[in-house]
Amino acid sequence: MPFDSLMNRLLSFVFALVLGAAVPAGAQPLPAPEIAARHYVLLDLTTGQTLAERDADAPADPASLTKLMTAYVVFGALRDKRLSLEQTLPVSQRAWDERKGDPSLMFINPTMTPKVDELLHGMIVQSGNDASVALAEGVAGSVENFVAMMNRQAQAWGLKNTNFVNVTGMTEPGHRSSARDIAVIASRIIQDFPEYYRYYSIREYTYNRIRQDNRNLLLRRDPSVDGMKTGYTAAAGYCLVASAVREFPNLGAGGNTPGPRRLLSVVMGTDSREARANESQKLLNWGFGAFDAIKLFDGGAAVVTPEVWTGARGQARLGPERDVVLAVPRGEASRLKTQVERTDPLVAPLAQGQRVGTLKIATAAGAPVGEVPLVVLEAVPEAGVFGRAWDALRLWIR
Repeated sequence: MPFDSLMNRLLSFVFALVLGAAVPAGAQPLPAPEIAARHYVLLDLTTGQTLAERDADAPADPASLTKLMTAYVVFGALRDKRLSLEQTLPVSQRAWDERKGDPSLMFINPTMTPKVDELLHGMIVQSGNDASVALAEGVAGSVENFVAMMNRQAQAWGLKNTNFVNVTGMTEPGHRSSARDIAVIASRIIQDFPEYYRYYSIREYTYNRIRQDNRNLLLRRDPSVDGMKTGYTAAAGYCLVASAVREFPNLGAGGNTPGPRRLLSVVMGTDSREARANESQKLLNWGFGAFDAIKLFDGGAAVVTPEVWTGARGQARLGPERDVVLAVPRGEASRLKTQVERTDPLVAPLAQGQRVGTLKIATAAGAPVGEVPLVVLEAVPEAGVFGRAWDALRLWIR
């Protein structure tokens, strides 16, 4: 029996045992809800998959979602010890001038010297444009220098639909991003700066005796939501990045051990504060309800052991470097199909970690679910002179 067929049968058997019931033929995921937004994307950050999207790469006015990148650059300065949370910063006339005609303020003035920690609260919880400018000047000396840092970071991540002109998100020519690019920025904050992500779950903040609520309504409505950022301008409409963590059954190699699963939604261009909250809630609920998070393989475990030519050993152990966890349509776990594509013939020497193949995973209907790089788990050195000569002859005959 071909290996791929054997693998499919084995996976089906294991998942059927774990799930405890047969899956009806033709099981389909719940249809994605209708989302009243110009652009949106839903990511499963646990598996790295995009679950739903519409016009996610279309350039758009990002409004105060811009402050996600502003925060990322500030967090980087904190990590690099170029700034500290207890450090105080001056409030320039430029930061003070942000008060003109804009309600998104922390309400600082040039007589104050707020701490970096206070300014981060003001920028993230209160969406203060004045706090954003004060932080940018504190990190880079000027807003212009800071904007250049933001754009260099966007370029380093390959965000082709993003260009920043300011640090606040006020509408200006050339200031743009996309739902997918915003999702990348948000996910990098969660991944790279977990110690600072806590700011995004704070529901209210008081500075200078002025209390302001976080505009993310889901922080009060859904206990699984712990961030992240709102935005609004007349050009952008009402926007929201929301992230939530809920438990999921970690099926497969690890058994039925509960584990956290994080989803991230970005909606841009809705009609109201209520709409951006409601549409985000729809996406999150659908993502958690329509998909199972399945652990397929343990990192470092061999998936295949193909023959190796001219090697000190006759076989190589190929598998994923990290645990393979995928979101699959609910009810499809026991019917997944796998296909191994790899280099053939494999000729030594093979270095540990060298990529030599791909494991492709699809639903029973053939819809792609994911691709996993297969690497050499243990190095295979060359054989001696006679071993190499013998295998060279075998390869020639072959």
